[in-house]
Amino acid sequence: MTIDTAPATAHDGPRTALVVGATGIAGSALVEKLTADGWPVLALSRRPGAARDGVRWLPADLTSAEAVAAALAPEHPTHVFFTAWSRQDTEEENISVNAGMVRDLLLALRGKGIAHVALMTGLKHYLGPFEAYAAGEMADTPFHEEEPRLPVRNFYYAQEDELFAAAAEQGFTWSVHRAHTVIGHAVGNAMNMGLTLAVQASLCRESGEPFVFPGSETQWNGLTDMTDAGLLAEHMVWASTTGAAADEAFNIVNGDVFRWRWMWPQLADYFGVSWEGFDQAPRPLEQAMAGREAQWAELAERHGLVEPALDRVASWWHTDGDLGRDIEVVTDMGKSRVAGFTGYRRTVDAFIGLFERYRAEHLIP
Repeated sequence: MTIDTAPATAHDGPRTALVVGATGIAGSALVEKLTADGWPVLALSRRPGAARDGVRWLPADLTSAEAVAAALAPEHPTHVFFTAWSRQDTEEENISVNAGMVRDLLLALRGKGIAHVALMTGLKHYLGPFEAYAAGEMADTPFHEEEPRLPVRNFYYAQEDELFAAAAEQGFTWSVHRAHTVIGHAVGNAMNMGLTLAVQASLCRESGEPFVFPGSETQWNGLTDMTDAGLLAEHMVWASTTGAAADEAFNIVNGDVFRWRWMWPQLADYFGVSWEGFDQAPRPLEQAMAGREAQWAELAERHGLVEPALDRVASWWHTDGDLGRDIEVVTDMGKSRVAGFTGYRRTVDAFIGLFERYRAEHLIP
């Protein structure tokens, strides 16, 4: 890539951010980051989130082109941060729905002078979609952005293609942000390992069970990395306002690597529970935590927790998928470093800080 220190866009006036998927893990972190930096924020989601200075909520169903167009008709954002997705039963449906959401949103913004659009995707760019996850021939780790697309249908590719086409037509710059297992603050999210592990540990402590690592031997012993939602937000805002990041795709991870056999005991220590590592075979959470709804509801009532519904705070299937992989997943951040991004998080500190926030907000006991 060519390094350029000029502004990412020709936009010189006031900036207004549109955060799409504003109640999710990445979207919530973006809203916090942007408002802290003084940006006015338009927050688009199916349901409005909590009131916040500098934020105006735009409730809309992203799968309805008409609803999106109506919500955005009077608005004139300058920078767009797209973090939403909708899980479907098949990859073809994922492509239709998720690429359609990007296309419809950008159509609704046509003619409004958008300066930059940042799209969040993930490492399924390298690993393949859910239907063929880590099943074919993949690039060696660490993953680099220059790797060609896999020869499979993938909704991330379809989203990128919609972004590229709209950018060519409308004249805005773009960036793509490929994160790995994002941990952050959100409730009701379909992919939330941080809160899922906190709930698992809380249930284990309540019932006197050990905190059992649910994944594969490869994940227990091998190197891996993760993405803190706050760092992802920093990365997306940086790319949207930096010339070196215009029209580029970037990996975004914390910058450290770890082994779960090192991390797991530290998480157990935080919750004051005994632990067990990998033992002969994976022990998936979807099975081990099945039927715990009443236990969580009772625990929530006794401790005054704000969310008594277990399926709103734990996504067992997603954590099983990440920790059950039988491959090493490590991500290169060199491209961002060369372009000038120096953000970093120590993953164990990101976990502990997140758990402290969950406790302060009465999500876990």
